[in-house]
Amino acid sequence: MINRRDFARLCSVTAAGVAAASISADAAPKAAARVSRTVVKPKRLAAGDTVGLVLPAAAAFERDEISLAKEQLETIGFHVELGKHVYDQWGYFAGRDRDRAEDINRMFADDRIAGVVCYTGGWGSPRVLPFLDYDLIARKPKVVIGYSDITALLNAIHLRTGLVTFHGPMGGSNFVPYTLDNFRRVVMTAEPAGLLQPPPKKENELVDRANRIVRIAGGKASGRLVGGNLTMISTLMGTPFEVETAGAIVFLEDVHEEPYRIDRMLTQLAAGGKFDGIAGVVFGRCSDCGYKGPTFSLEDILRDRFASIGVPAISGLSFGHIEQKLAMPIGVMATLDGDSGTLSLDEAAVR
Repeated sequence: MINRRDFARLCSVTAAGVAAASISADAAPKAAARVSRTVVKPKRLAAGDTVGLVLPAAAAFERDEISLAKEQLETIGFHVELGKHVYDQWGYFAGRDRDRAEDINRMFADDRIAGVVCYTGGWGSPRVLPFLDYDLIARKPKVVIGYSDITALLNAIHLRTGLVTFHGPMGGSNFVPYTLDNFRRVVMTAEPAGLLQPPPKKENELVDRANRIVRIAGGKASGRLVGGNLTMISTLMGTPFEVETAGAIVFLEDVHEEPYRIDRMLTQLAAGGKFDGIAGVVFGRCSDCGYKGPTFSLEDILRDRFASIGVPAISGLSFGHIEQKLAMPIGVMATLDGDSGTLSLDEAAVR
């Protein structure tokens, strides 16, 4: 089976509108390079709302995983509408590209649906981007949330429509109290969430170790949040869906990546000008990012890349491939304080 890094290179070509004939019979149209300059906030989710559960990327390993995700969302207080193709499987994807995109388009078209929740990530989101109806999404803005590979979907929708999207827990995530509380503050409350607090310190720790914030560079700055999974942000480079970072606080995270690969992707983004004119950098967690042999540490790499570019930078904030995770709204104004190691949401992410 093709590995994630090789697949990411393939996806970036597909997202640009060039179909890989050896893999897909779908002819992906070249998407127009249109960027929205107006930020649009979706209506907040509320108990009793109906949300749509979709799989834009990888297939569920077992059918019961979909049932578990549905039950979790129902326990929060939502009614759940399953996408037509949630049980499909085409290779490692949850159905063919057009079908996965069709599920998303249908959820936005259906006035009964208040929000769109992705079940999981994996790989494949960039392949659906050319088939999304961005005009429809712009006309009917709704909450859409996910993380990991879903980063491609979130940023493409925000880029094309201005819609605030959410890098946060998915249907298949474990909604532990910290995660659920933040989800409610950010996605279900039409007020600024304010300071994004780390999870509580473990009782057996004198000083917090698991949730420690590392201060890379001091200073204080405000800007709109943009970012997500580092692999996916770099995958979108050179496509019509390339992330715009000028003036933004860029947040990044990843999983299963050795330090040299983190360095390689950050170097790619730097060479592409993605750190020019930014307001700040927040690195979340790099889960299971071990190494072999002599290497720079992740902290070394982040300091080398960000300590001297003149903007505040921190790492260790609780978002990404971890159980206790924040919902990070893409497009919302935030303030990063590199001296105190804090990030605050300055405005509501929903209306």
